[in-house]
Amino acid sequence: MTNTAPTTPTVAAHTAAPAAPAAPAAAGGLHSPLSLTSLVLGIASVALSFTFVVPIVGVVLGVLGRRREPEGRTMALIGIISSGVMLLGSVVLLVVGLLAAVPIGLLGLFQYFG
Repeated sequence: MTNTAPTTPTVAAHTAAPAAPAAPAAAGGLHSPLSLTSLVLGIASVALSFTFVVPIVGVVLGVLGRRREPEGRTMALIGIISSGVMLLGSVVLLVVGLLAAVPIGLLGLFQYFG
């Protein structure tokens, strides 16, 4: 009679490389649409010279994004600043233009009728 001890089957070592982890989501991009939209509108208003409506929408969305989306606060802040700079610049140019054009127009009107 032979002594046969129960043998455990040998398990071959798994040599395959571990699966790569999934790519992380962009920091705050997927969960903060208001902040991201404010950032895009702020950059677009500066780059494409949008002067009045787009910066106002960018500022409003940035303020809403800072209040509602804590993970997108930086994007909202950049959107608010860039939209605000463009809005302030357009208001300054409008005032300077009116201050220059109104006296010239009145002078021409007085010369025409005077």
